[in-house]
Amino acid sequence: MSSSLVVCEVDDGLKERLRKFRFRKETNNAAILMKIDMERQLVILEEEFEDISPDELREELPERQPRFIVYSYKYVHADGRVSYPLCFIFSSPMGCKPEQQMMYAGSKNQLVHAAELTKVFEIRNTEDLSEKWLIDQLAFFR
Repeated sequence: MSSSLVVCEVDDGLKERLRKFRFRKETNNAAILMKIDMERQLVILEEEFEDISPDELREELPERQPRFIVYSYKYVHADGRVSYPLCFIFSSPMGCKPEQQMMYAGSKNQLVHAAELTKVFEIRNTEDLSEKWLIDQLAFFR
C-alpha cells in the first residue's frame, strides 16, 4: 500500500530534464539535485552540476533537509571497463522535520519511477556520501 502512496507530484519540466539527463553523452560525473516545494507539494529542480565528484556533491547537500539526487557517475571497473551508472540517492539526514521526512519519503517512489532508475540508494548522514560509499553501493550491481 505505501509503495503506491503519492504525496507530491513531479514537476513536468523536471521530468523532461531527467529524461534528457538519462541520455546525456558527456563522460564526466554530473548530478541533478531536487527538492520539494512544500507549498505546491511538487518535486522541483534545485540545481544541476557538471563535473562534480561525490565529495563535492556532499558539500552541496543541506545538513538538516532531505534532498533527491540523480547522479551520473564515471565508474571504472577492476578490469578497466568504464560504465556510467545513473544512481538515485535519497538524502534524509537525521534531525529533519518529521513532516519534511514524510513528504520526501512518500514522494521517493514516484520520482524513482518518473526517472526510470534502478540503482536507488539512501543516506541518513550527508557525511556518508563519498566515492568509497558509492563504489560500495554499486558493487551490488556488478
